[in-house]
Amino acid sequence: MAENFDTKDPEIEKEIETSEDEKDLKEAVEEQLKKDEAELLEEVSEEEEEEEESEEESEEDQKKKKKDKKDEMIEDLQDRVKRQMAEFENFRKRSEKEKSHMFDTGQKNVIEKILPIIDNFERGLSEAKEGDPFADGMCMIYKQLLTSFEQLGVTEIEAVGQQFDPELHNAVMHVEDENYGENEVVEVMQKGYKLHDEVIRHSMVKVAN
Repeated sequence: MAENFDTKDPEIEKEIETSEDEKDLKEAVEEQLKKDEAELLEEVSEEEEEEEESEEESEEDQKKKKKDKKDEMIEDLQDRVKRQMAEFENFRKRSEKEKSHMFDTGQKNVIEKILPIIDNFERGLSEAKEGDPFADGMCMIYKQLLTSFEQLGVTEIEAVGQQFDPELHNAVMHVEDENYGENEVVEVMQKGYKLHDEVIRHSMVKVAN
């Protein structure tokens, strides 16, 4: 009589169940690891993208800062050039003014030295006799001097018959005469001259009343 064997050994079944549980656990762990790895890779990728964006922004900021600095330097240089040009223009105008003043002063000094010569010509010619060739020659020279004066802008100050003006006339004599008006210049003792609008020498005059 054959014996009945129970093939379902509890120990074997237990080992089989344990093996299956370990397999399931292993699969679960592997699946979880894959999931964690995927999440980690995704986080790393996001961080890298953020770093790249940050680097791009940083590069843009640096470029912008460099550009701003360059613009500031250009503006500073332009401002310096403008100031130097303004200073040069002021210097040029001042130099021209000083040069013009020096020229006018020198011209005035020369004319002042020539005026006594004109006075002597007039005194000599007033005593000269008509028809004297020498006097005629002197008269021609005198007229040439007056013409040169006119070309330089030198003019004689009007005096006789004019009201006395202290800006133009220097009264050296006074006379009471009913034939003349009050403060009227009646005689010129020495002629006065102007260079353009500036008095070089006042007229020495006799004033009535």
